[in-house]
Formats: sequence, structure tokens, C-alpha cells
Amino acid sequence: MAVAPKAIRLTDAQRFDWLRLIRSENVGPRTFRALIRNCGGAGAALKALPEMARRGGAAKPIRLATVEEIERELTAARHAGARFIALDEPDYPAALRQIDSAPPIIALRGREEALQQPAVAIVGSRNASGAGLTFTERLARGIGRAGYVIVSGLARGIDQRAHLASLETGTIAVLAGGHARPYPAEAAPLIARIAESGGAIISEMPIEWEPRGRDFPRRNRIVSGMALGTVIVEAARGSGSLITARFAAEQNREVFAVPGSPLDPRAEGTNDLLRDGANLCARAEDVLNVLDPVRARDPFSILREGFSSSTGSLWDERDIPDDEPGPAIRSRAVGDAASASLDLATRDAPAPVRARILELLSPSPISIDELVRAADAPIKEVRIVLLELELAGKLEYSGGARVALSIPRERD
Repeated sequence: MAVAPKAIRLTDAQRFDWLRLIRSENVGPRTFRALIRNCGGAGAALKALPEMARRGGAAKPIRLATVEEIERELTAARHAGARFIALDEPDYPAALRQIDSAPPIIALRGREEALQQPAVAIVGSRNASGAGLTFTERLARGIGRAGYVIVSGLARGIDQRAHLASLETGTIAVLAGGHARPYPAEAAPLIARIAESGGAIISEMPIEWEPRGRDFPRRNRIVSGMALGTVIVEAARGSGSLITARFAAEQNREVFAVPGSPLDPRAEGTNDLLRDGANLCARAEDVLNVLDPVRARDPFSILREGFSSSTGSLWDERDIPDDEPGPAIRSRAVGDAASASLDLATRDAPAPVRARILELLSPSPISIDELVRAADAPIKEVRIVLLELELAGKLEYSGGARVALSIPRERD
């Protein structure tokens, strides 16, 4: 019988560097993982960033989060009653860790035990109908009594009703902004009730971040990523709830839709989902019949040991404290691969490879595999160039492993 690896946590210094790296300019979850793996740790990545961005063609020096900014955020987190959990730490949600764009660090208020339970997401219209609210309450209670935590986005309407109905059985709220600035503001009492009832409130954003429009789709990928399945109760065409459904499908999670009247615009989106193959949800049992066999297989159990089967561990031998050797983690995800990886702080892709990649890229997305074949170059060198372009703000990811040149935005 295999021995589970010893749980490893970041030291305070490592957590500080992780926060500083993810808060720096043009560093998103995918870029963060690439930097950590190839540079050997967040501290080394912070030193490498300026030169890498310059090589990528940045018009001005990349902005790194300052020490003072991170110190202020840590202070604000303490005042908000939140603590930070890193991607490879044992308290990090196992299901969320599996998605491609998993946040490197989340801020948690409440109980971490809620993050380890199997979950179902319930989302829907802010301008919900009375029938939609009643069904949401019945659905959340039925699924909660069956042993699932309910995840939602704290929005008015369906989301808040799902949280309220599952306070006794367990609920997780995902914020679009920081813990100090929850949205909507009137949800503050509900947030307090969630924390007091043994639930959890999480966010990937800086503690004092005021949410903007583009932050809500970012939140939605976390809502769906936390859950084995997502239920859409009511959604007009083009609504944010349908974005959550799309994320769930891309994350290989089950999607459920509640049918509605063809005369109600709030049912157009859910009826479209059903037409396109979503699972029908007319009662809690419809969800349980699909997800209970998935839960029985415990698909994310291996991810609770401190590393991800889809992304590999972010731990590097230089990240592991001297008194925490972590041999199982080293052998699985780092080991010989770490010594063979490129040090992005000192090595560069050959000029002909860089020129060829820049020639092949355009505003139209292309898969990285296709780009590697077309460039006829080693994948490590291609990834170095792509990473440098992303740090320079000149590259965007689209639909997973597809990349395109960024289109310059016009100034307001």
C-alpha cells in the first residue's frame, strides 16, 4: 500500500513571495505556474520577471507588486478574518485544484473543512421569479441533505437563495472582489451567517479589491470549478449563469438545467442548455442520480495529497523547507525534471525560434501544439517565448491551450 506524502505548507516567507508574484502585472494563474516550475520558486521568478518581460517586447518595465503592498494586504486579511491557502497545500479545494486556471492562492474566511466536501453549484438569475426562488430553496435543501456543500456566487436572486437554504448543511460563497469589499454590499449579513454556520467564503482577488465587470466571469470559473456539477435554475440568453455553465462543461463537470416556460425570458437560456444536451433538473434526485456515482469514485482523492494530477505539483526542491523533505512530492512532480528544466532567469530561446514564433502568431487563436509543429522548435523554447510575450502583455490565452496576439485596446 502506497504511503501518502507528508502534507507540506508554505512558510511565511514563501507565502509572501507567492502573493507578491500573483499580484504582479500580467501574471495570471497559468503564467504563475509556468514561472514557479521553471524558475524554481516565487522568489526566483520575481527576480526573473523584468528581464523576461523585456525579452517579450514590453514597452515599459513590468510592474512588480511591492513589499509594502503585500504587507498591507496581509494586514487587511487579518482584519477581515481571512487567511491564505496556496494551490499545493492540503486545505486547498481538491476539485478546484484540477482546473487549468486554478487560482494559485485563495483567501478564505470561515471553515476550511467546507472546502473538502463534495459540492454542487447552483446559480441563476438575479431577477428571479418567485417559482425559481422556491425551487432553488427546495433543490439546495435536498442536495445539501444528501451530503453535498452548495456553492454559489452570492449574487442577488437565485445565488443568495441557494446560500440561505443550505446554511445548515454547508455552503461556500465565491466573491468577485476582495473580502473587504463584498458585492453586493447588502450581502454582508449573509456572509457573516455563512462563516458562523461553518461554511466558507473564498476569493482569489486582493483583500481590498473592488469588483469590476470582468471579475464576475473570473469568479464564475471558480464556482463551477469547486463543484462536481452545476445547476442553472433560471438564465436569460447572454446571462452570466450561462458563462458558469460553459466553464463547467470545459472543466468536464456535469451541467444541469431547470426547464421553464417558453414565454419567460428567464427560461430561454436554461431551455437552450437542455436542447444542447444538459442534464434535466426537475427535482433534487435528478442531480443526485448523476453525481452520487461520481462522488462514490472520489475522483479528486489523489489531489488531496498536495499535488495535482492535471497540472503537476508547484513545489520545487528549493521551495521545500529543510525539515520537510517531501520525497513523494519530489519524486512525482519535480525530481529529475527540475534539474532538466530551463532557468528562465538566465536562458533565452534562440533568435530564429523567437522570430519564427512571432511570425506565426496573429490575433486568431492557435493551439500550442500546432504552433510547436509549425515553428519546428522544441516545446520548451516555444513556451519560453510565449511566457515572455504574456508577461509583456502581448499574448492572450483562448479556450485552454490556444494562444493569440493581444489586440491593443483603445484608450478611453
